Amino acid sequence: MSKKNKRQVSRQAPRPASSIAPKAAEFNPDYTIIKHDLKRIGLLAGAFFALLIVLAVFQNQVIGLFIK
Repeated sequence: MSKKNKRQVSRQAPRPASSIAPKAAEFNPDYTIIKHDLKRIGLLAGAFFALLIVLAVFQNQVIGLFIK
């Protein structure tokens, strides 16, 4: 029969938890550039949507200028 190996228990004092795991940096992303881009996209989308409404209202007059 084979002998079972026993683990030796270390007799050292346990280390504090702060020395085991490094302190993780707080996740604090900066979204100011993204907010600026989203505002610009929204402004452009609104402007193009307004342009489409204006063109839809005046489409007969605009087409009449090119076709005589």
